Amino acid sequence: MLHVLAQVQEFQTPPIEWYAVVPELILVGGALLLMVVAALAPKPLPRGTYAWATIAIASATLLDASVLWSDVQQSGPTSAIGGALGLDGFSVFFIVVTCIALILGSLFADSQLRRSGITGCEPYVLMLLSATGAVVMASANDLIVLFLGLETLSIALYVLAASDLRRRESQEAAIKYFVLGGMSSAFLLYGIAFVYGATGSTNLAAIQDFLSKNVLLENGLMLAGLALLLVGLGFKVAAVPFHSWVPDVYQGSPTPITGFMASAAKAAAFAALLRVFVVAFDAYQYDWKPVVWALAVLSMVVGSALAIIQTDVKRMLAYSSISHAGFILVGVQAASAEGTASALFYLLAYTFMVIGSFAIVALVGPGSDGTHDISTFRGLSRRRPLLAFTFTVFLLAQAGVPLTSGFFAKFYVIEAAVDAKSYALGVIAMVSAVIAAFLYLRVIVAMYLSEPEGEVAPAGPPVGVPGAAALGLAVAFAFTIVVGIAPSAVIDFARDAVPVLVAGR
Repeated sequence: MLHVLAQVQEFQTPPIEWYAVVPELILVGGALLLMVVAALAPKPLPRGTYAWATIAIASATLLDASVLWSDVQQSGPTSAIGGALGLDGFSVFFIVVTCIALILGSLFADSQLRRSGITGCEPYVLMLLSATGAVVMASANDLIVLFLGLETLSIALYVLAASDLRRRESQEAAIKYFVLGGMSSAFLLYGIAFVYGATGSTNLAAIQDFLSKNVLLENGLMLAGLALLLVGLGFKVAAVPFHSWVPDVYQGSPTPITGFMASAAKAAAFAALLRVFVVAFDAYQYDWKPVVWALAVLSMVVGSALAIIQTDVKRMLAYSSISHAGFILVGVQAASAEGTASALFYLLAYTFMVIGSFAIVALVGPGSDGTHDISTFRGLSRRRPLLAFTFTVFLLAQAGVPLTSGFFAKFYVIEAAVDAKSYALGVIAMVSAVIAAFLYLRVIVAMYLSEPEGEVAPAGPPVGVPGAAALGLAVAFAFTIVVGIAPSAVIDFARDAVPVLVAGR
């Protein structure tokens, strides 16, 4: 017995660089604290407490991200928890994107969720947990950790989609999202298993090192793993043909939740796609780039074409998000540092545009968060001119009109495609941008050139816009315009955030 015990080696836990995981700890700890305080409070907390507490937690995470960015720039990238998580400019960039989505989403959710009868802390706790999953996905240095981050992100979003208990559409959206999301997770998990079988590891740095030193004579298992990984992540980025869930889920979910979902979840999925394919599987880029090329074309063309025929503005923006996913895939397909930077710039610019757009849809739409027909926006410029002008800027930015951040977002991804000699893809992207512009002009024409329904209110500032929502709209509007005029600071930030894989110690 003593001999057996002598043979048992002492179990050693991997070294944990606590400073590298502080953002995740702040988000999770804040979610738990918020939930405990809400449960133990003797009486309901003042209106807006949960939203502003969430904003404070996200702001603290942003502050820590600035410290981590400075550390990465000075000392270089590193790994944490035995190589499971990576700390580089790429992961810090997506911490910033996620926290911005969380802050803007909370500003808009404060009043809009109460209009739908949702007054508890649950949506904010779930948003914090979902943001934690997004940060883990962006920082994941291991495919298993990536899967855990994806599930943390997704499960919280499933519940958020169903949070409006008074609307059957919300319940249907959650069921569709859950069923199809579970299927995509299964594809991803099988892909991880196949990659492990081909390389002997799930650690991205180890996989990259293995593929750089070895040539697989029989790579069927590897190619199958890459295909399954692409299916799983293609679902999360809402790329065609894995997009079928998007219109129903975006339309059925509470509108503030839809804005958060369209920004944070999409950004996290693209972070995983870039780190896994562009970096870890760079040796196989000639196998996966043609598939991404096809996904980009299908997403841009199908998303734009189907968005044009929609009459519900919320559903129109859902198909528009599919088209935007196609444009970001153009940057991914370039498989270069410039392509990655262009995709990052696009994701940051899109976060402000899409959350602002869905916020205005919620403000203009019915209090029950039901149908958001385009007829609701007729004559909006006469009833609420400032709100109509702000929405116009967001729509023009999504169309890629100059002097908006959306113009440079599209310009940089097309430039990356041209630099990578994907000329046909660049041409298709430009044509798709023209097609997509029509759907945004439909809403603008309805706001400015159509007769309003009902009595016209006197001209003046937008009536009934809550202070928190007005603040969020002002921030999103300012970013969209300022970056559209002077994009250099943001694109430099994106270029300094190229992903790097660091082996664990």
